Amino acid sequence: MHLISPEELASAIADRLARQSAVLVALDGHCGSGKTTLAAQLTERFPQSITVHTDDFYLPPSRRVTGWEKIPCANMDIQRLRNEVVAPARAEQAFSYQAYSCRECSYLPPRPLGPAPLVIVEGSYSHHPSLAPYYDIRIFVTCSPDEQARRLRKREGERYSNFVERWIPLEEGYFANYSIEENAEMMVVTD
Repeated sequence: MHLISPEELASAIADRLARQSAVLVALDGHCGSGKTTLAAQLTERFPQSITVHTDDFYLPPSRRVTGWEKIPCANMDIQRLRNEVVAPARAEQAFSYQAYSCRECSYLPPRPLGPAPLVIVEGSYSHHPSLAPYYDIRIFVTCSPDEQARRLRKREGERYSNFVERWIPLEEGYFANYSIEENAEMMVVTD
């Protein structure tokens, strides 16, 4: 794995786009590490791109398995993400999906997208083994534990303890179970 800057990542993507008609990129990593910010920077640099957030693929509580709180990735609809976004994007086809809103506890109206020369799948669990073969570039985004805590406290406020108790351990289990960091081609540190 290569440690690169956001600028070097943009250059690597530009190089790929010069050689192939479509590029599919996945940004996975620690919560609070800057995945969404990095995706927004890439979208600004490549205005023809589409960004899809894995947060749109949470499972409704009624569809989660018993004990999901202790099973990495059990709160995500990875199959729907693959079928509705990743596979069609890889095939350079238009795609559409309905984001699940945890806040509204319902699916939002369909979001038709693509095709696009650059599709960025951003968020935790985007490097899941069932999705990994579809990507051209897999980036692991990270920051120091102190910076992660600072960002999450600022972003989540009162919900920060929920991240420490539930979401961070689930992510760490996912990273360990599937060697996510080790299998990424590149790493961006956002400290």
